[in-house]
Amino acid sequence: MQEFNNKVAVITGGGSGLGRELALCCAARGMKLVLGDVDEAGMQETLRLVEQAYPGTEAASMRLDVSKLEQVEELAALCKSRFGGAHLIFNNAGVSVNGPVWQNTVDDWDWVLGVNLYGVIWGVKVFTPMLIEQNEGHIINTASAAGWLNGPSSGVYNVSKTSVVALSETLALDLRDAQANVGVTVLCPAFFPTGIHLSDRNRPADKGETVEKSEISQKRAAALKYAVENGRIPASDIAEMTLKAVETDQFYVIPHRKIKHLIKLRAEAADREQGVFDSLNPEG
Repeated sequence: MQEFNNKVAVITGGGSGLGRELALCCAARGMKLVLGDVDEAGMQETLRLVEQAYPGTEAASMRLDVSKLEQVEELAALCKSRFGGAHLIFNNAGVSVNGPVWQNTVDDWDWVLGVNLYGVIWGVKVFTPMLIEQNEGHIINTASAAGWLNGPSSGVYNVSKTSVVALSETLALDLRDAQANVGVTVLCPAFFPTGIHLSDRNRPADKGETVEKSEISQKRAAALKYAVENGRIPASDIAEMTLKAVETDQFYVIPHRKIKHLIKLRAEAADREQGVFDSLNPEG
């Protein structure tokens, strides 16, 4: 898609971080916005910032748990009733936990896979037929560098993001088979300043059982916090890269150059078929 003015952008996780910056980038291009998030106050702040920067932007929002298919269907119904459809679908909501994979609880797996993976699955399932029917649109799935590089203490997150890459690639091939005029982009950033390391603030009470952090887990969590807060590429730049990728029908978006090099080293490790590739110590 190259013409965005008066089109409709749907953004999950629109209450903070990258979702907020995507909303601002879309509004800058004259788009109408539909935001979904469990953080209702955050969404209202996003809408306030959008109105401040781009007065008169038409927008709607709803409290949304992306892990629930019926709620994603309600989001699509809101798009239809308010704006007649949707054009850019940003399956962006994401959360994380850490800890050794054998210690992660059932609640850890249910919560993270529910948001990070099923949130994307339901977004694809619900919105793709709409885009095919209107013969126009683009789906943007937020994965991660963790979709390619599997660091320690992040097994649940790594599984979710690797699956998003696989789902996105398959979706693009299926749409090509169907000769549908619908684009797909998968976004795979490394660390950048967002609130992903503060995911627990929105963790539902019924998914509250989690691993008690060991000393090494606490060190890993502190390293993650530092890496996120000190990321060199701001969320606003990543959002702009993503919109430009949609404009040029670019499939992969990997903003951090180092990640591509590490992916190549991982492929070489797979070719050797010996020890596990460690992205934190890639030279062994």
